[in-house]
Amino acid sequence: MSGDRAVFLDRDGTLIDDVGYISDPDDVRLIRGAADALRALHDAGFRLVVVSNQSGLGRGLVTQEQADAVHQRFVEELERAGGGIDAAYYCPHRPEDGCDCRKPLPGLLFDAASELGLDLERSFMVGNSDVDVAAGEAVGARAILLAEGTDWSEAVRRIASWSRQAA
Repeated sequence: MSGDRAVFLDRDGTLIDDVGYISDPDDVRLIRGAADALRALHDAGFRLVVVSNQSGLGRGLVTQEQADAVHQRFVEELERAGGGIDAAYYCPHRPEDGCDCRKPLPGLLFDAASELGLDLERSFMVGNSDVDVAAGEAVGARAILLAEGTDWSEAVRRIASWSRQAA
């Protein structure tokens, strides 16, 4: 498959603070370094695509209107900080619903690749949990776990290094 390179991004705990089932736009807080990292990745030629499980919708804890307002604030905060994204894909299902879009399954990544013309094998997945890593690896992307010892600056360095090696 040929197409654009992308960095797939988890949202909660990766780009914004994870506050649980977020329903209030006032709770959106960017993680330090995230906007700068997105700007650097965009400048390096990557498409930036959020892929996020949002089971609060399926559980009835968050309304679609609340989820839309949170997403809008998230986008505004990123843009205000000099970052941005190309697209966002959300899985609204509960774990027991058996969908194929809930990470660790790769449905959201496949959907994005198909709709946006992305080359999954030249792409990356960045997240804060094992399900993010598993979803990225399932499509042949390289995955980075943001955890102790790996922050956004380290993630950008790894992506740049891996990209140079693949060129």
